[in-house]
Amino acid sequence: MNFETLLYEQQGPVGTLTINRPQALNALNEVVLKELKIFSDQIKTTPGIRVLIITGSGEKAFVAGADIKAMQGMTPQEAEAFSIMAQTAFNAIEELPMAVIAAVNGFALGGGCELALSCDIILASEKAKFGLPEVTLGLLPCFGGTQRLPRAIGLYKAREMVFSGEFYSAAACKEFGFVNRVIAPEELLNEAQKLAETIALRGPIAVAKAKQSLNTGFELHIADGLKQEAALFGELFTTQDHNEGIGAFIEKRNPDFTGK
Repeated sequence: MNFETLLYEQQGPVGTLTINRPQALNALNEVVLKELKIFSDQIKTTPGIRVLIITGSGEKAFVAGADIKAMQGMTPQEAEAFSIMAQTAFNAIEELPMAVIAAVNGFALGGGCELALSCDIILASEKAKFGLPEVTLGLLPCFGGTQRLPRAIGLYKAREMVFSGEFYSAAACKEFGFVNRVIAPEELLNEAQKLAETIALRGPIAVAKAKQSLNTGFELHIADGLKQEAALFGELFTTQDHNEGIGAFIEKRNPDFTGK
């Protein structure tokens, strides 16, 4: 995969995607957003990939937000189209049929915070800072922030973050409930890799179905969510992996899942 603003490497079943605009603190412009969508379309059919880690290039930023200079002079129609482009890219990440881990190594502001929120799990460096400062520019979070953040931490905390535009430490965001772990900077990628490798050992179809049940069921009435859960559970009984998993348990050995 060759991109202008993204770097990708894969070690076994774990892939690492790096937003690579360190000179601009990895800010999201139109090129990055288009490439994220293309990447997502490609990675979901890449053989052997079971877990994806997303991080930012350099030590200062995960993604420091949208490219503000690129927004200067936009018409209302262009601004709406820019928002939809970003939402489409982040939706594609959220809908990947694999676990996606954000390894937040620095500033995750505006679009960077929204990108992290589109991932399944957020691991953050002790030096990471999160925030949605759009209101300080006379704007609002438009890459999914006003929708994903309240679903993650509740409406009242989300209002505080969005209305204030303030920056928050990784520890504060862990307390809010949307950062899973706070990790020493030098250990961040190692810990992300370890977690990814653990998840990669599990049944990949089972992880994909569990992700589907969690993400879509969260928006359903519990009765409908339970029906979906049961249906997805039943679907797993059509896979070879379920036979392998149960057989390995009975035979007291480690399973060898093939994703079939």
